[in-house]
Formats: sequence, C-alpha cells, structure tokens
Amino acid sequence: MAAPARPFLDRPIARGLALLVLLACLAGLAWLERERWLPSESSAAAEDPAALCFAERAAEIDNMLDEGVIVASQAELFKTRAEAMCRATAAGAAPGLPAPLR
Repeated sequence: MAAPARPFLDRPIARGLALLVLLACLAGLAWLERERWLPSESSAAAEDPAALCFAERAAEIDNMLDEGVIVASQAELFKTRAEAMCRATAAGAAPGLPAPLR
C-alpha cells in the first residue's frame, strides 16, 4: 500500500521557502532601519550640541588665524579650551569659569 501524498506545506521545500521569506523580511527591515542602527558621523554630529558649539568656535578661531590676529600655537590652545567649554556647557554646566574653592 502506498503512503498518501503529503500536502505541499509539509514538504521540506515549503519550509525552505518560508525561511527565505523570513530572511528577506529581516533584510528589508535592516535596510529600512540602517540609519538608526548605524548612524553616520554627520548625523551623529548634527545631533550633538557640543560638536555644533565646537564647530562654531573653531571657525571663529580659524578666522582669527587667517587674519593674523593670533599665531598657530595660540589657535591650538584656543581650540582645546573651546572644546572643553563646549563639552562642559553641553553637559549642563554654566559657561565660564568654575566657582572658586573655599
């Protein structure tokens, strides 16, 4: 007596096709959400207030350097201080000097 034929969905080929559909859906989801999972440096910098602050200050310092108001060593020092100020301001500290120790 011959065994009854199995329905198509019970065959290994159907399960393989279902796996391919699942993988295609996961690949599509990963493609749609790629910016959230792997943000580019430009979008990450655009959202960082410290980076925006520093970019503005660095442009001002570069202008002073181009005009000859300061020298290169001063420009590097000013950029270092501007970066520290921008990070502190973005972290919630008030701009300016810290309160004196008592």
